[in-house]
Amino acid sequence: MTEFALNAEVRSDLGKGASRRLRRNASLVPAVIYGGEKAPQSISLLAKDFAKLLENEAAFSHVLTLNVAGTNESVLIKALQRHPAKGFVLHADFQRVIAGQKLTAHVPLHFLNEETAVGVKQGGGEISHTLVEVEVSCLPKDLPEFIEVDLAKVELGQVVHLSDLSLPKGVELVALAHGNDLAVANIHASRVVKEESEAESEEGEGAAE
Repeated sequence: MTEFALNAEVRSDLGKGASRRLRRNASLVPAVIYGGEKAPQSISLLAKDFAKLLENEAAFSHVLTLNVAGTNESVLIKALQRHPAKGFVLHADFQRVIAGQKLTAHVPLHFLNEETAVGVKQGGGEISHTLVEVEVSCLPKDLPEFIEVDLAKVELGQVVHLSDLSLPKGVELVALAHGNDLAVANIHASRVVKEESEAESEEGEGAAE
C-alpha cells in the first residue's frame, strides 16, 4: 500500500488576503486541520507537492500523514476548493483521524469485466455508471482505497445496487445504513440497437397501411 505524507507549515497570517499572498508569492496552498480533541490548526502546503499527491486517486480515500512543525497528524482530505477555470487547489480541509474511532470517507468504485459482461457481450447492451464513488464508515485501519464492482454476470436490463457490492471486512456503506439502496450501474440496450428497432417498427407499420 502506498504511503502518503506531506510536510506542512503552521500558518499564523490568516484571512483571504493572506491566503492570496501565500498562493501568489510562495506557491503555497492554505489549509486547515480540524477534528479530534484538538483545536483547528491553520497550515500551508507546498503547492507542487500537494498537486503531485493528488494525481494519485488513492490519496482521496487514504489516511495521509501531515508533518506539521515536527509533529505528525493523521488526516483525511475532506474538502478541496479549486480555481473555477484553472483547476488548481485554492484551499484544503483535512480532518484528523483517531485510531480506534470510526471515520467516514468517500471511496472510488472500480468497475471490473465491463467488456465481457453478459449483458454487453451477449446482449449487445451498454453500461451506465450511476455512481463513481460511495461514502463508507469504518475504522482507519479498514479504510479501502477503492471498492470493486464486478459486472461479469450482469445481464441486459439488470441494475446493480449498493446491496449487491462485496465490501471489505469492517466496512459499511453510509447510504445503506440510512436505508437508501442506491443504483450503482446498469446495462441497457444500446442507442444504435434502439434506433434500428424503432426504424424497423416504423417500416412495418408503413407496410401494413
